[in-house]
Amino acid sequence: MKLRRQQLILEIIESKPITTQEELAQELRNRGIPTTQATISRDIKELQLVKVPTAGDVYRYARPQQQLESPRSQERLRRLFQDAVVNIDFSENIIVVRTLPGAAQGVASAIDQVGWREIIGTVAGDDTIFVIVKPREIVMQVVERLESLLV
Repeated sequence: MKLRRQQLILEIIESKPITTQEELAQELRNRGIPTTQATISRDIKELQLVKVPTAGDVYRYARPQQQLESPRSQERLRRLFQDAVVNIDFSENIIVVRTLPGAAQGVASAIDQVGWREIIGTVAGDDTIFVIVKPREIVMQVVERLESLLV
């Protein structure tokens, strides 16, 4: 029952914007799965769901890797790139972003939050970020996209 309920939760949040636990519980009830707020809360934690902004400053549930690109996160990324990034280079499927000292973790977090599907993740030190891209064939496109943030 738990596995089925959690699968339904994932289907629901991918098919429509769900903003509250009560909305999620109602959607489950509509599909014949009676549940409580406490159960929903545990499921959200176990599934590691996050709330992401959408248009109009409304927050909805999403899978962590499904974070939707919002205009605000894109603008924040652009600002950070213009203020802190000094160089971008790449090798194979890894893009190396050099920043001012101490800025790498903030820039990496902004890259992660923007939710570009082709970026698997980032690893940041003090002034260097590794951006891992999949598939390797589109690394140049991602580099160009990152470089466009500098202007």
